[in-house]
Amino acid sequence: MPVNRPDHIRNYRDKFEKLIRLIRRNKEIHDYSKLRQAYDRLLAGLGNQQDAEGDGVVAALEIAEITVNEIGLGMTSVLSIFLSRLLTERLLDLIEIEKDYGKQVAVITAGLNSINELGSKTLAHQAENFRNLLLNLAGDVRVIFIKIAEHLYDMRSMKYRPQEEQIRLASEASYLYAPLAHRLGFYIIKSEMEDLALKITDRKTYDSIARQLAQSMRDRKHFIDEFIKPIEAALRNQGFEFEIKGRPKSIYSIWNKMVNKGAAYEDIYDLFAIRIILNSELKNEKADCWQVYSTVTDLYQPNPLRLRDWISIPKTNGYESLHTTVVGPDGHWVEVQIRTRRMNEIAEKGFAAHWKYKGLESEQGLEEWLKRIREVLETPEPDAREFLDDFKLSLYAKEIFIFTPKGDLKKFPSGATVLDFAYDIHSEVGSMCTGAKVNGKNVPIRHVMQNGDRVEILTSKNQTPKMDWLNFVVTSKAKTKIRFKLNEARVKQAENGKEILVRRLKNWKITFSDETIRKLLKAYKLKTAQDLYYQIATEEIDIAQIKELLQEPVAPEKPYPETEAAPTPQQETFIKSDDYLIIDDKLAHVDFKLSKCCNPIFGDEIFGFVTVSEGIKVHRLNCPNAAQLISRYGYRIVKARWKSGGKEALFTVEIDVHGQNDPNILNNISNLLSKDLKVTLRSISFDNENGMLRGRLKITVKDTAHLDSLINRLAAVKGVYRVNRVERINQ
Repeated sequence: MPVNRPDHIRNYRDKFEKLIRLIRRNKEIHDYSKLRQAYDRLLAGLGNQQDAEGDGVVAALEIAEITVNEIGLGMTSVLSIFLSRLLTERLLDLIEIEKDYGKQVAVITAGLNSINELGSKTLAHQAENFRNLLLNLAGDVRVIFIKIAEHLYDMRSMKYRPQEEQIRLASEASYLYAPLAHRLGFYIIKSEMEDLALKITDRKTYDSIARQLAQSMRDRKHFIDEFIKPIEAALRNQGFEFEIKGRPKSIYSIWNKMVNKGAAYEDIYDLFAIRIILNSELKNEKADCWQVYSTVTDLYQPNPLRLRDWISIPKTNGYESLHTTVVGPDGHWVEVQIRTRRMNEIAEKGFAAHWKYKGLESEQGLEEWLKRIREVLETPEPDAREFLDDFKLSLYAKEIFIFTPKGDLKKFPSGATVLDFAYDIHSEVGSMCTGAKVNGKNVPIRHVMQNGDRVEILTSKNQTPKMDWLNFVVTSKAKTKIRFKLNEARVKQAENGKEILVRRLKNWKITFSDETIRKLLKAYKLKTAQDLYYQIATEEIDIAQIKELLQEPVAPEKPYPETEAAPTPQQETFIKSDDYLIIDDKLAHVDFKLSKCCNPIFGDEIFGFVTVSEGIKVHRLNCPNAAQLISRYGYRIVKARWKSGGKEALFTVEIDVHGQNDPNILNNISNLLSKDLKVTLRSISFDNENGMLRGRLKITVKDTAHLDSLINRLAAVKGVYRVNRVERINQ
């Protein structure tokens, strides 16, 4: 969605000419008359659009620039971006587009338009929308590339948007678009999206890490210069043409490592990586990369457990590179990435760059991935949210390589079982799988495959899928096929149960009607008629009792069933209201709770989430569950703020304390809390970890200012190294 930038000079022509230069730089030779015609149409149709939606021409030009310059697409995609906006405004139709610009442009434009029509401020169906978005892969994968570019543009212009829209965009980036960009190989875009999302959801942490990175820039530059000097000298002596870059880690990746390892910024040593990019001919690429690896490891001691060879067997998304971690000056670990210019372009621009290198074996990865996604999408799936979770997990999964009995190589996510392998061969093979021979040894269907295994599937016609199979398969394809087969069997059973019920009702002279079924569903607390028929067929319900039940009067139904997606009418009024949810005594008639997963306190940025049975739960904006809640259940999010000047309250928080292994620290901390700070200590525990003391304190505070003051005072205690608030609370 474009926005109006008050500081933007509307020089459309300069932006358009820059776009053509970028397309030419990508070595595309075209007749640009069609592009100029589409641009003129865009200018005529949207040139005067300056309303709440912003400047449509600027948005189209900037999205097109991202698509060409940062993703690597060309004129066909730019045409589609321009024309999709005219199609949305009904200034053109698809028949005209195909006639004037060709079928390929029409297909991409139609795909973009169909996805835009799915977009909704009400995110109740976000998972289903995402599934439908992926369905457009069957038309042209560039539709997805352009949608990623659009979201990146939206995030770059977030500061001009209302706060609730910023939060929505950040959450969608974290939960949908960054993982998708990662899977397609757009690592730079993925990192930028994650950084921008963190900047919105936890600005304090973002600014802190950014400030520390800026302060250490000079030291890092000096370290890099000293590290690469001997490498440069050795490679020049060997006659290589190359470029060496020092790449700092993204702010998000540093934050993620700090959270996962419970470490401070100072304890994260591998804050950057060294990338060596070679000018090598295609036939010499592998040999040259390994020779450079040998040179680097002769100069610096490598960690043999950290060697990653994605040259011999590229990743599914086509990524090729050699990674090693070595001990640099001052004993610091440094990651070294070795690749050629071709590999580097594919690494930075993902699948789009493959089109420049047609005929290469790694290009097959795109078609292989698309084939797998299509197979999942073509199978009916009862719950789109399950599909989204399965798909998201598959985006981040590490890969293993398995051999078939004939020696063919197949890729699977780490943790895949032989049953995943069976379903990858064919859905019927998976459904009849009883086990496998792995490296000649019989194993059960639950057996987890290891890298390099040779697998032969064993089947039986008597085998059928079981519900517990879903507990140990990991691939989306296997889960989808199992659910489909289980549902298929359940439907057949339900049909038998329905026949039994209809026959009995006829004998009892009771009418088979919707009212009859509703009464039975209420009596047995079932959700659907299929559940009722299934339990009759499997004799979980005694058919003899049904006659008595049907003679009882029908109680009035509730206006909403107790399901995950249906809030109460009272809650619905809050959802539709533009007023802030103020946390104070005036909301005595509305139940709300402070969520235990993030323990918000007065002063934290917060939002409300409407639950089914527990009223409204208040979460911190940087809660670890926030992105998922906002993306999947945006229609149940309530704006919330603390009421300033309200009645003073106390909030429980947990903080971590790290320090030297000295018994006096515990006494000093206890005295400070009880005497000087007058804080109520709810619980305290200390452990010895690798010669260091680590403590967890549960205390009560008034607000974030009180907490910050407390943390600063504790950090000043002699022997204390670090004090921080616990961000993720274990429930």
